[in-house]
Amino acid sequence: MADNFDVIVVGGGPGGYVAAIRAAQLKLKTALVEAKHLGGICLNWGCIPTKALLRSAEVKRLFDHGADYGVTAENVKIDLPKIVARSRGVSKQLSGGIGHLLKKNKVTVYDGYGTLEGGGKLSVTKDGKKIADLTSPHIILATGARPRQIPGLEVDGKQIISYFEAMVPETLPKSLLIMGSGAIGIEFASFYRTMGSEVTVVEMMDRIMPVEDAEISALARKAFEKQGIKILTSATVKSAVKGPNGVSVTVEAGGKAQVFEVEKVISAVGIVGNVEKLGLEKTKVKVDRTHIVVDGYARTDEPGVYAIGDVAGPPWLAHKASHEGIVCVEAIAGLKPHAFETWNIPGCTYAHPQVASVGLTEAKAKEAGYEVRVGKFPLIGNGKAIALGEPDGLVKTVFDAKTGALLGAHMIGPEVTEMIQGYTIARQLETTEAELMHTVFPHPTVSEAMHESVLDAYGRVIHF
Repeated sequence: MADNFDVIVVGGGPGGYVAAIRAAQLKLKTALVEAKHLGGICLNWGCIPTKALLRSAEVKRLFDHGADYGVTAENVKIDLPKIVARSRGVSKQLSGGIGHLLKKNKVTVYDGYGTLEGGGKLSVTKDGKKIADLTSPHIILATGARPRQIPGLEVDGKQIISYFEAMVPETLPKSLLIMGSGAIGIEFASFYRTMGSEVTVVEMMDRIMPVEDAEISALARKAFEKQGIKILTSATVKSAVKGPNGVSVTVEAGGKAQVFEVEKVISAVGIVGNVEKLGLEKTKVKVDRTHIVVDGYARTDEPGVYAIGDVAGPPWLAHKASHEGIVCVEAIAGLKPHAFETWNIPGCTYAHPQVASVGLTEAKAKEAGYEVRVGKFPLIGNGKAIALGEPDGLVKTVFDAKTGALLGAHMIGPEVTEMIQGYTIARQLETTEAELMHTVFPHPTVSEAMHESVLDAYGRVIHF
């Protein structure tokens, strides 16, 4: 006999478990099917453990520059096993917390793989054996994604590694080359460089962090190169020959080939959706470049089947997945939420310096036909940033010149990943420059630069 539910969620990452909890809150009988780890890649192998690693790097950086603050430390040592153990411990703690939350909300959890059987049926298997047959009029696929493999440069887990292996190094590599300069690549570049590795970043596009505003990307590159990170843009890795002591990597840039001898290579060149073995061939679900096609309510072309999170396409961010899951479930429950849109999802990179943004870049705003007003405020004019010893940064805002609507905001500097939410809320509330100008920002804070950037867009900047 099949177990019947109002909603079944396949995948327990930040999209899946949030969707399951929200469904349970709405009094829907809910099941969650998870094959590996509650919390998904984000909690176990992504967002959370990398931030723990980067926190260790931040502590080391403070020791390295302690003399600048009048504090001298001697014989500072890196205990890599302890750094990794702390990172894994943070993940384990939070993963256990997810299990508690699901139990608290009376979500039934199945440990196994879910496969669609058609007609609202889902089979659950573990180690090749069926452990349950479930039925529901609403099945939400939240199966996530995995690192993309490049032919000829496949990850072997030893010399060419993905973020999985990069998070749990047994030893610190003396040198490494990172393919890709998105958030994942840049965060690992920042961590390993701070820890003492020689780092080279190779990016196919003409600038690093290509989704960010061009001005922010340029400042980020300058900062990273100042730290000793070598960066090649408009460059392609042509081959990687593994040897007993490392990898010989051939990179082509500007029509010329260069060979880099490194201990390890980190592949951070994107992801592919986990769409295999889901039984999609038995449905009308459409897949485009490994991602499931959905509408604003996460509905697929198969009635009663939904998809959220990384498997449903970009932006590949945990907070996108969580919100998408809530919209999906609330629509199922008949609450009539606003359709999910990607226009106001903030993006954050937790390197040193941090980078954060929301909305349109200046270039994208102009491409969309807007007449823009742009405000900028460098952190060299911010008292708190100077006191922190981190005056190299910028806050940039982009407004619609006709309506005063905030089109986008882009920041680089200390703790901007925390600050970006202020602009995200402003956009959600459809705030104009007038409300932002009359908002009182506390002094002294780095966030005052957000205010000054708005003022600058309208010729009213005070402190620069």
